[in-house]
Amino acid sequence: QLPVPLLKIESDGTTQSREQLRTRLEAFAEGFAAPQKGDTPMPSHGYFAGIDSGSATTDVVILDPDKTIVAKVILPTGAGASNGAQRALEEALQQAGLTQADLTATVTTGYGRGVIQAGDKSITEITCHAKGAHFLYPQVRTVIDIGGQDSKVIAIAPDGSVTNFVMNDKCAAGTGRFLQVLSGILGMELAELGEAAGRGKPAAISSMCAVFAETEIIGLLARGTPPADIAAGVFRSIARRMRGLAARIPLHGECTFTGGLATSPSFSRLLSEELGVPVNVPEYPQLVGAIGAALIAARI
Repeated sequence: QLPVPLLKIESDGTTQSREQLRTRLEAFAEGFAAPQKGDTPMPSHGYFAGIDSGSATTDVVILDPDKTIVAKVILPTGAGASNGAQRALEEALQQAGLTQADLTATVTTGYGRGVIQAGDKSITEITCHAKGAHFLYPQVRTVIDIGGQDSKVIAIAPDGSVTNFVMNDKCAAGTGRFLQVLSGILGMELAELGEAAGRGKPAAISSMCAVFAETEIIGLLARGTPPADIAAGVFRSIARRMRGLAARIPLHGECTFTGGLATSPSFSRLLSEELGVPVNVPEYPQLVGAIGAALIAARI
């Protein structure tokens, strides 16, 4: 191993990969920032907001000085990240009985973080998921996040800082975006997909590309394959992709699963089976990044 930090980037060179490249570079740079001591007392006044602007949903968490969550909101991002963030923040403030003037600091994260005007600082979702997962599970050492357009495996230190990470965003087959396509084909919501996958016998999904996999699924339906078997096969395929991604870290210590797909109990069980380790699933796995952002806001 090299005695210095190393960042390896693979890209197809398209303009669509720009945001993913920016996330990798910024997360790498954040690893060199001055460490924030975990025992530093939070300010005794004010509230702190974290806004996680993802491709599918925008999530907001507001913390009080005691690190208690006083508001949590999950809304569809919609057409514009900035508008989606403002709507979600306004709903969170209303939920907590606060105004924007009551916020001491706000940190934004997620792919839309750069265009949100409400934030005092922007931090990558890699750093924020590590902070949020460590807050919920202090013994966690690996975080697996499956988002709308990418998947991540993050290794973290005992203080919640990032020590290593890998991302898979060149193909939609291992992300929530592919499940949206599957939902459309099978006519099921995510909860229904999870229930169906839990009772189905996994059909073989051999294609590694989302486009070809979609064609393969349509072919399976035409041959009379039960939708539950197809759902089970897709879930198994995604879980195996995550196992391959995690092997590049590799896995160590407690593991926490975040992101929208973590709301599916059947997929969480399947992921645990594929990884061969127990997997923690927070009560609101979509909010882990926003929690981390709010915790960082409290240190500004």
